[in-house]
Amino acid sequence: MDATVENKQALKGAEFLVKESAPEEVFTPEDFSEEQLMIKDMADQFIVKEVTPVVERLDKLEEGLMPSLLEKAGEQGLLGAAFPEELGGLGKDFVTATIINEGLGAGHSFSVAMAAHTGIGSLPILYFGTEEQKQKYIPKLATGEMKGAYALTEPGSGSDALGAKTTAKLTDDGKYYLLNGQKIWITNSGFADVFTVFAKIDGDKFTGFIVDKDTPGFTLGPEEHKMGIKGSSTRQIYFQDAKVPVENVLGVIGKGHLIAFNILNIGRLKLCAAALGAAKKCINTSVNYAITREQFKQPIANFGAIKHKLAEMVIRTWTSEAALYRTAQLIDEKEKELLAAGKPFNEALLGAAEEYAVECAILKVNGSEVLDYVVDEGVQIHGGNGFSDEYIISKAYRDSRINRIFEGTNEINRLLTLDMTLKRAMKGKIDLMTPAMNVMKELMSIPDFGSDDETPFSKEKKMIANFKKAILMTAGAAAQKLMAKLEGEQEVLMDIADMAIETFVAESALLRLIKLSQSKGEAAASLEKDMVQTYIYDAADRINKSGKDAINAFAEGDEQRMMLLGLKRFTKAEPFNTKDARRRIADKLIAENKYIW
Repeated sequence: MDATVENKQALKGAEFLVKESAPEEVFTPEDFSEEQLMIKDMADQFIVKEVTPVVERLDKLEEGLMPSLLEKAGEQGLLGAAFPEELGGLGKDFVTATIINEGLGAGHSFSVAMAAHTGIGSLPILYFGTEEQKQKYIPKLATGEMKGAYALTEPGSGSDALGAKTTAKLTDDGKYYLLNGQKIWITNSGFADVFTVFAKIDGDKFTGFIVDKDTPGFTLGPEEHKMGIKGSSTRQIYFQDAKVPVENVLGVIGKGHLIAFNILNIGRLKLCAAALGAAKKCINTSVNYAITREQFKQPIANFGAIKHKLAEMVIRTWTSEAALYRTAQLIDEKEKELLAAGKPFNEALLGAAEEYAVECAILKVNGSEVLDYVVDEGVQIHGGNGFSDEYIISKAYRDSRINRIFEGTNEINRLLTLDMTLKRAMKGKIDLMTPAMNVMKELMSIPDFGSDDETPFSKEKKMIANFKKAILMTAGAAAQKLMAKLEGEQEVLMDIADMAIETFVAESALLRLIKLSQSKGEAAASLEKDMVQTYIYDAADRINKSGKDAINAFAEGDEQRMMLLGLKRFTKAEPFNTKDARRRIADKLIAENKYIW
């Protein structure tokens, strides 16, 4: 492998905490190829032409409408883009698949059906199926001729997936497994042809099965009435001695958790992509309304309070997008590296996604919370009209809320962020100890009151480096002080996770800005500079608050005082006029009447 590839692949999963990345190593949306831009446009056009005109009909669960849309998307190659060509797909890379997820994310309930079909509905078979299973199902799933669903959650086991009660018992002739139990909240269940189902063989071997919809003993409950994503088919499914052929066991008996949890890593990143697609559409809806809605004899877009909201919607979306595509490319490169090392297709992508599982968890939390912020402020900009079903923003608001629950709740993902990082350190995959010790030494030394480094963005780079020190100091002290008890201190874990999420997004955004400034010049990237400086300035306060809450929960006396002083030093921000920065961003958004970044 040549040195450049090695250099680009230097950043391991969770290693952003202890290593700097160079801007040229980071992939950004400005790096999309011509083909990727065409595919993005195709996905955008599909939403505009095929989905938006029928959203009301979708919400009424009109018979056959959602399956027909999935088939149309399949005809255009939007479903099977990332599937191998030999199995009926287009063989596109992971970044391109992410772009499609973002483009189709603006389709309300359709986005959910599509993501469930192409993700959890198909990938378990693609990555864990036998050759025969893949040949039987994947080409038809790629075109939309067959629709997929995934059945893991049960009435008594949501976040605790391994607590499932559904059982599987081998028949005396050894030809079938009899499944008994029920699953709830199964997306696409009303029209799916094939389900990935998890059950316990002999009461303890958690195993995946491929179950066809016409399996004897397999029945569906009625459609659920939900707060949002009303057009997404959601039913309970029941198994009463459902006869599943032994050849439909998916993967290894007793290793179903590998399927369930590995697929979620990819799903978390793609959920972030879809959320960003929805956020951009919502920004467009909101700015358009603000320009046309008049109060006090002028458009409400003229008012500073509205400009603040619009600009913050843009800032959060743009920074989150930087983190998304940075990670998508890391996964893409790791996948190629594993393929080059002789790993089979399925192990390569799953291994790559597992490597960056921490980043995927961060993206899931950040993307879903960015969209929730955007739709909430979108309703506020619409005022009373935002509360009316006549305006699409009210649907966007309701549809968004599920994203903080899907793909592992945001609480679970926050807990996983630190847990997986510490486990990677304990396994020797990343060195957290040395940098953490260096930070503690720095706390004992005379503070550095700044340097004469006047290179572009040197202050912002230093702030990001300090954010990382704040995390290492807080997490290191918490791990040392609480030891085995740390796992039970969920509030502390979540505070530190919030610090890590802010830092990863801030760093990704800064790297995107520097790269943009280098290619287009600082003047051309002035609004992006406004976005990044505003985000970092605000992030400093948010990180300070999370750090204080964590430190105050486990430290006292001199140790507490020293760490709080250190935290203050590490989250120091020079004065910055965020009001004017936001106004410049909002003015550009209003002038263009759409999200243009």
